[in-house]
Amino acid sequence: MSDRSTTEPAGPVTVRVTRTGGIGGMRREWLAAPGPAEAPHWAELIERCGWHDTPSARTGADRFVWDIRAHCGSEEMAIELPDARLIGAWRDLVDAVREFARTPPPEAQKAPEAQERDA
Repeated sequence: MSDRSTTEPAGPVTVRVTRTGGIGGMRREWLAAPGPAEAPHWAELIERCGWHDTPSARTGADRFVWDIRAHCGSEEMAIELPDARLIGAWRDLVDAVREFARTPPPEAQKAPEAQERDA
């Protein structure tokens, strides 16, 4: 991301993480698209990552490879990392995206009878 004194994004924030490889060669994908209130926190997670670092080559057969793509306002970043490089800020970002994708939206967390009353 560009150097800014704030992590306030100038638009929507999304992060897509795709993991490929492994013994079964399976592909998994997670998406985080936080609302405006959460966007500054996500912008900070994105900003902490070394988007311009050159990742080392893939190491070993049957290893995971992580494709990470972030949109923060008008900025777009993308990187492919071997599993061994998914550490520090990268691990924090990927873990946050996976957790976001696992958590149902607030309206889905209501009890079924509350959803019926709201309809």
